Amino acid sequence: MSQNPLLKYKTELLSGLTVALALVPEATAFALIAGVPVIAGLYAAFMVGLITAVFGGRPGMISGATGAMAVVMVALVADHGVQYLFAAVVLTGILQMAAGGLRLGKFIRMVPQPVMLGFVNGLAIVIFLAQMSQFKAPCGDGVNDCGGWLQGIEMATMLGLVGLTMAIIFILPRFTTIIPSALAAIIVTSVLTIVFGLGTTVVGDLASIGGNLPTFAIPSVPFTMETLQIILPYAVILAGIGLIESLLTMSLIDEITDTHGKANRECAAQGAANITTGFFGGMGGCAMIGQSMVNIESGGRGRLSGASAALMLLGFILFASPLIEKIPVAALIGVMFVVVIKTFEWTSFRIVGRIPKQDAIVMVIVTIVTVLTDLAMAVVIGVIVASLVYAWESAKHIHARTRIDENGSKIYELDGPLFFGSRSAFRDIFTPHEDPDDVIIEFKDSRVADHTGLVAIDNLADRYTKLGKTLHLRHLSPECRKLLKRAGDLVEVNVMEDPKYHVASDALD
Repeated sequence: MSQNPLLKYKTELLSGLTVALALVPEATAFALIAGVPVIAGLYAAFMVGLITAVFGGRPGMISGATGAMAVVMVALVADHGVQYLFAAVVLTGILQMAAGGLRLGKFIRMVPQPVMLGFVNGLAIVIFLAQMSQFKAPCGDGVNDCGGWLQGIEMATMLGLVGLTMAIIFILPRFTTIIPSALAAIIVTSVLTIVFGLGTTVVGDLASIGGNLPTFAIPSVPFTMETLQIILPYAVILAGIGLIESLLTMSLIDEITDTHGKANRECAAQGAANITTGFFGGMGGCAMIGQSMVNIESGGRGRLSGASAALMLLGFILFASPLIEKIPVAALIGVMFVVVIKTFEWTSFRIVGRIPKQDAIVMVIVTIVTVLTDLAMAVVIGVIVASLVYAWESAKHIHARTRIDENGSKIYELDGPLFFGSRSAFRDIFTPHEDPDDVIIEFKDSRVADHTGLVAIDNLADRYTKLGKTLHLRHLSPECRKLLKRAGDLVEVNVMEDPKYHVASDALD
C-alpha cells in the first residue's frame, strides 16, 4: 500500500528542517577549519545541497561543506587567499563533471566490503571526535581554562542536554512518528535552555549565521598558467575526495534503503554544484554521511527532503538567524552522537573473528587511516591492500595435473590464473629436463591475465627450446589469444587450434 502523498510531503519537509538545523554548526565549523568566512561554508551547504538534491543520482543524500575537503583547503587559503580557493572549487567541479561524463562512477563497485566497513566505522569515529571540541571552553570566557574541558555546572549542563537529546531521539518513536524525533529533541532542548536560562553554548556563540543572498562573481585571480599550476593540484585532490566520499555515502544509503543510486549522475551533479558554489562565494563540498543519516533516519528518502533542507538553511541565513543562534549546541551534538551510534557497524566486532583475517586487517587499516588522515587516502590504501591480498591468495591457486597422451606427449592441465602474482608458482610446475620432446599446456581451466603471464610463457618456451623440445598451448580463451596476438613476436610458441572447443564464460563476458 502506497504512502499518503500529503503525509509523505510532511515527512520530507520535517526531515529537511531537521537536517537544516544540523547543517548550521557543521558548515560553520568546516568554514573555520578551512580559514574562510563562515558565510562561505553556509553558502556551500545551501548551493551544493540544493543542486545535488535536485539533480543528483541519490535521492535522500545530503551534500554540503565537509571536513574532508576543508582540511585540504587550509594551505591554499593560507598561502594564496580565498579567491584562489573559489577558483580551485570551480576547477574541482569541472573535473567532477568530466568524471561523470566519462562514466567513472562505476568504479565505486571495485571497493571491497571490508573497505566499506572500515570507511563507515572510521567516519563514525571522525564524527564523534569532531564533537569533542564543543566540550572545551573558548578562550576568554573568564571561568574555564582557555581550550580546556568545561568544568562544573557548565559541563554538567552540556552533558545533561546531550543526554536528554539522545533520550528523546531513541524513545519518542515508540510513541509517535508524527514529527522526526531529532527535530523534537532540538525543539525541546532549545525551549528548556531559553525558558530556564541555562548557561550553555549556543549556535550564536560559534559565529553569526546571518547574511544576504549569494551573488555571482568570477574569482578574482589572474587567468595565467601560474594560477592554474597553483590551483590544479588542490582541485584534483578535492575532486577525488569529494567523489569518493559522495559515492561511498551513496553506496551506504543504497544498502540502508534497498534502492540503487546512479553514480555517474551523482558525479555530474556534484561537479555542477561545485562550479556554481565557486562562482557564488562558497567553499565547495560533497556528500555528508552524518547529515545523510539524519535525513534517512528522519524519514527523508526523496529529493524534497534535501532540497527543502537547503532552502530552509538559506531562510535561516536571510531571516531567522537570531532564532537559530539560540539553539543549544548540546542538542546538535546529541543528534550527531546518535548518528555515530547508528552509523558505526557494531556487527564488525562480532564478525571480525569469522571473516578471513586479511579482510579484518583491511577493515582495521581503513578505519585507522580514515581517523588519522582522510577518507580518500584510507579508501585508496584499503583498495590497494585488498588487491594485493587478493593477488597473493590467487597466486597460490595455480597448479597443474599431468598425464601422457597416446602420442607420447606430456600434457600439463593448468588450473588457475596466470598473472604477475602467480609467475613463480607457474614456473615451478614444469620440469623441462625430465619431460618428453613434445609438451602441451592445457589452458581450458586457466587464463593468461597480463603481460607478466605472457613473459612467463615465453621464458618457459625458451627453456624447452634450448633443450630441443617443443611447447604447445591448447584451448586458450579468446582473451588470451588477443593478448598473444598483441604480443607479436614476444611469445614464440605453437598455439593449437580446436574449432570444437568453446569456453562458456567467454560467451558471457
